[in-house]
Amino acid sequence: MANPYSALFKAPGSRAFVLAGMIARMPISMTGIGLITMLSQLHGGYALAGAVAATFALATAVCAPQVSRLVDRYGQGRVLPIAALVGGGALLLLLLCTRLQAPHWTLFVFAALAGCMPSMSAMVRARWTEIYRGQPQLQTAYALESVLDEVCFIVGPPLSVGLCVVVFPEAGPLAALLALAIGVSAFVMQRSTEPGVHPHDHAQPGSAIASVHVRWLILLMVALGTIVGVVDVVSVAFAQQQGQPAAASIVLSVYAIGSCLAGLAFGALKTEVPLPRLFLYGGVATALTTLPLLLASNIVGLALTVFIAGLFFAPTLIVAMALVERIVPPAKLTEGLTWLVTGLSIGVAIGAAGSGWLVDAFGARSGFWLAIGGGAVVLVAAVQSYRRLPA
Repeated sequence: MANPYSALFKAPGSRAFVLAGMIARMPISMTGIGLITMLSQLHGGYALAGAVAATFALATAVCAPQVSRLVDRYGQGRVLPIAALVGGGALLLLLLCTRLQAPHWTLFVFAALAGCMPSMSAMVRARWTEIYRGQPQLQTAYALESVLDEVCFIVGPPLSVGLCVVVFPEAGPLAALLALAIGVSAFVMQRSTEPGVHPHDHAQPGSAIASVHVRWLILLMVALGTIVGVVDVVSVAFAQQQGQPAAASIVLSVYAIGSCLAGLAFGALKTEVPLPRLFLYGGVATALTTLPLLLASNIVGLALTVFIAGLFFAPTLIVAMALVERIVPPAKLTEGLTWLVTGLSIGVAIGAAGSGWLVDAFGARSGFWLAIGGGAVVLVAAVQSYRRLPA
């Protein structure tokens, strides 16, 4: 039986843009945690560090869809170098201000400008869409990208933290900056696979988010991200409560492994089930698999329930991306994909902050109630999308 993932790379130039895109997307997972580690080391606290990292995250959520909207209008080759130069240049100035002990307000200004970094995962998906639009291989390509996103967030944070601690405080964000420069430069050089600029439909002006279908998908992505944020925080708190703080990394790895394996399996699956129905199944399964989290009473039980919860993350994400490709016109595809990635990031922040408050107030396992709430929102959004979308 032929490997569907190997078959993807028969398209000329596909290996090159995937590798370049993998390098270029690393800064999104490395920068925030790198800023927190850097500033907490140099200033002896987390208040300033957390505020600057939050500014960067919020700016990214606001700016990334706008950068993608410009990409849809003018092309990746013209927009990405400028966005990377603005975002990367601002990050470099932030590091210089930190080294020179500049006033704190300068850190917030440059953190906000650093949010202009492009959403490279959306750029890579846009290239796959251009190659395999309307073909079964597109689902496999989206599955591959979902797994690579997972790998990015598994490798990036510990790498950034390790560099900050072992080398020098600014080393983590500096490595992210170098990855951005190298990755984006290599990516835009791949001209043969760059999507063409599609003519805009003047009957449907404005942003991709104007579509009610896209808004439901974004809501679902926020809820999915909330579950991820909860798992991250509560796993650490639960492991500490059990007197096994090092076990938190095992639990988080199990969650990521479950999601990656399910994503790879789903990408290789050939099915005639319509996308809206698959989306409904994913929403129901995601909601149901958050319920066992409340039953975990030890590290083994937590790892098992987290593994089960992770099984439907990647497949639901893959179907959501495929639905955006069907819903939005080609002239707005990159923006539509970026809105979903942004929604996921916002959800992670909500899940981490909300579960942190619950853990402090009511104990470690109480944070999982927020995950169950996120699962309920996923279910509602999936049902609404199924009812509204044509088969």
